[in-house]
Amino acid sequence: MLDIALEREAEGDLLLGDMGQGLGLRPGVIDGAISISAVQWLCNADKSSHEPRLRLKAFFGSLYRCLARGARAVFQVYPESIAQRELILSSAMRAGFAGGVVVDYPHSSKSRKEYLVLSCGPPSVSSAVPSGKGEDGESASDDSSGDEDNRTVSISDRHRPKKKQKLNKRGKGREWVLRKKDQMRRKGNAVPPDSKYTARKRKSRF
Repeated sequence: MLDIALEREAEGDLLLGDMGQGLGLRPGVIDGAISISAVQWLCNADKSSHEPRLRLKAFFGSLYRCLARGARAVFQVYPESIAQRELILSSAMRAGFAGGVVVDYPHSSKSRKEYLVLSCGPPSVSSAVPSGKGEDGESASDDSSGDEDNRTVSISDRHRPKKKQKLNKRGKGREWVLRKKDQMRRKGNAVPPDSKYTARKRKSRF
């Protein structure tokens, strides 16, 4: 693509790089960004050193820094699954972007297109996510009664998502451990003797 751009004497500067390693641009110098079918490839681990979450973090973090405040970035994406779409969107939100996903022709397998529409900075009226196109080609408003997979997803009211709380799994109690040790002894297995330390919870720094 870069060779064709040189042949056609395209306006602007051309840059070759791995966006999974971040964008080497000065902060606040970009007024807008457009990407066509590229971001979803960051979800693939083409090398053993590639970690999709870290590559998405590096890309969106560097993009947020180099965009001017209030600037917009639009990405046409083709996620393979809902989980991949959520991974891309959550990575953008963690970087500080506001926005969401716009789906054109959500019920068409051939014409369906997804766009990640982001704005640099906290949510505002100007950062509202546009409506996707319906079957008639006109803009369609978000219908909350539709299928969750086909709806326009807007997260413009959430600047940074809260970290998921870790679930504390209830461990085995002392009685359970003693009972299992008795069973092992009856089977003839060598079992350490019981003591006050049996089934004692270790400290986190152990």
